[in-house]
Amino acid sequence: MRWLSEPQQRQWRAFRDGTALLFDVLARELDDGSGLSLGEYEVLVRLSEAPGRALRMSELADDLAHSRSRLTHTVARMERDGIVRREPARDDARGVNCVLTEHGWQVLVDAAPGHVESVRAHLVDVLDDEQLAALGAAMQVVVEHLRGPAGPPAGGTSPAPPA
Repeated sequence: MRWLSEPQQRQWRAFRDGTALLFDVLARELDDGSGLSLGEYEVLVRLSEAPGRALRMSELADDLAHSRSRLTHTVARMERDGIVRREPARDDARGVNCVLTEHGWQVLVDAAPGHVESVRAHLVDVLDDEQLAALGAAMQVVVEHLRGPAGPPAGGTSPAPPA
């Protein structure tokens, strides 16, 4: 077992605590400003960037790193609010597309300025350009590792102390 060194423990805990606090404040401010959850906002962003403002549910789940069941529940709530709609995929009768409605587009347009300001205030403007670039580059390596062909490595069987 390769335990974390003292500096690695400090860096890991700073990352863990920083991301937890950051996502908590971003979620709270987004909900207060727009009534959207972070998950709902990310669905809207992905759909807004897709051709025809539509994506297959499976592609959306993979893109967001959500389980299909979690995404299904999120989209069902959004569909009840008229923000998105589900429809059969034209190219595959078994597939289902999630489509951003005009109302959903307006919800995103209304929510985006406040959310971007929150991201700026709590992350982008707190770090200098070099720190932000290093953070982005480091997390891209983690994303590529976890989304790579082998996926995340299997968990070991040795117990580890809390990190």
